[in-house]
Amino acid sequence: MSRPSRVSVAILSWNGRHHLETCLAALAKQRDPGVDWEILVLDNGSTDGTAAWVRQAYGRDRRVRLIESPVNLGFCAGNNRLVAEAAGDAVALLNNDTRPEPGWLAALVAALAEAPPDVAAVSGLIVDWAGERLDFARGAMTFDGHAFQLDFRRPLSRVEIPRLGEELAFACGGNMLVRRSSFLEAGGFDESYFAYLEDVDLGWRLWAGGERVTFAPDAVVHHRSSATSDLLGLYNRGFLFERNAYLTAYKNYEAGLWERMMPAVMLTFLSRTQRMLAANNPGGGTFLIDPYAGHIANTGTAGPASPPPVAPLTPGRLAEKWRELGPGEFVRRGLRKLRSRAFPPAPPAGPAATLITDERTIAQFRAVNYLLGNLDRAAAARAAAQQRRRRPDREIFARFPLHLVPTYPGDEALFASPGFAAWLPADVPMVRRELTDLMDLVG
Repeated sequence: MSRPSRVSVAILSWNGRHHLETCLAALAKQRDPGVDWEILVLDNGSTDGTAAWVRQAYGRDRRVRLIESPVNLGFCAGNNRLVAEAAGDAVALLNNDTRPEPGWLAALVAALAEAPPDVAAVSGLIVDWAGERLDFARGAMTFDGHAFQLDFRRPLSRVEIPRLGEELAFACGGNMLVRRSSFLEAGGFDESYFAYLEDVDLGWRLWAGGERVTFAPDAVVHHRSSATSDLLGLYNRGFLFERNAYLTAYKNYEAGLWERMMPAVMLTFLSRTQRMLAANNPGGGTFLIDPYAGHIANTGTAGPASPPPVAPLTPGRLAEKWRELGPGEFVRRGLRKLRSRAFPPAPPAGPAATLITDERTIAQFRAVNYLLGNLDRAAAARAAAQQRRRRPDREIFARFPLHLVPTYPGDEALFASPGFAAWLPADVPMVRRELTDLMDLVG
């Protein structure tokens, strides 16, 4: 056992003063965790008066330390700075839009103290604000670097919560206690991520480095899900998800396995981008045309071919779009279509134009642009991750099999095709699941 002698609770806040009022009040009611502890708050370039409020409300509280950044460093760099400033030999990372229960910190400290020395981090339980539905207990990685919160939004009465000390693939960055030395030696959060999937990447690096991550079910926090991330905007988040997923796969697959997984990873990314490009942009159907299938002189056997017809808006297709886009964006797109039909734009001069106007498509190409512009940086990050490897991926995936989950439009047909299956290494454990198997899409 290796009980931490001091713990630092690290909270990052960007324009979240109203969240901090609740979070810090809940921390003031924590039961004695049995060790000395402090609270670090990083005001991450806020414009809502967060820093002034913390100084006024907690300036005399010796337990609370305020750190300020004039700009938004992002979740990753911001938390790295908090860990660097921490006086504790273990750091509890806590989202600002949470309400920890009174025994939260004591449960985390006890779980880490009772864990074997190779346990680098323990992850707590995250529930919704009312305490009725699950937010995070455990996660699953997909073959292409994405991840899911298993049983997300399902009623707590219908889910199986991991036991104390049960192994997890990764801890959630919004409720975890990590040994400061392990965090720093693993390289901390990758600051190029800005936000999202950084905890998945860290978990993979900790496991590959020979350490483990376990669960502490009594370390409970209530979470206003997406309250802070919504400030980034839906499509800016899409850019982060796609870019960071690719980086996670590229950096962490061990040598020999990455080269075998890369074709399927790349094909999936290209398929999703092509589907968005063709389906969601004016004139996008032209991208589906084979010019040698009847569209130039004497190249067709059955006369000129036509672009594939647009799928009719059946109730099932509308429901798919609702889940894909979310209620707000679904309504906004519907209103834009109604307006364009009522006031159609003048036709362009010359050949029919294809315009990329869909923000999700644009996010995909921004991810491509980033990856192409940061090849050297990504290669250096991969080299660093592989240099400290002590455990092979086969041992990690034996514990936590990779998932194959149709998530985007077009995935189901792609993943079901024998041609795609031929690109997946047969010796890598893979679990095929549906999105509805993993989370509640309605609740």
